[in-house]
Amino acid sequence: MKRAVYHVEARLDVLEIVEYYERQAGVEVADRFTAELERFVERVAETPLAYREFERGIRRANLNRFPHHILYRILNEETIKVISVKHDHRRPSYGTRRR
Repeated sequence: MKRAVYHVEARLDVLEIVEYYERQAGVEVADRFTAELERFVERVAETPLAYREFERGIRRANLNRFPHHILYRILNEETIKVISVKHDHRRPSYGTRRR
């Protein structure tokens, strides 16, 4: 399994989403989002080529229960980098310029 690292702005994306769910739906929903996100990042780290290429060098994995997805890059044989976590309706190019 590859190691997953987050771009600093991807961590901010997650905080923003969690805070939104806490305000709108409560801590339990925010915790469910966090748990699903962690499971998906683990899946991506285990099988990074299983998800479609969204843009050159960037792959996309959709969460199941929440309308969000992960954009990531395969850095090398040992590491993937989550560059963005965003809502499905957010601007398609959001986060794609992050390295």
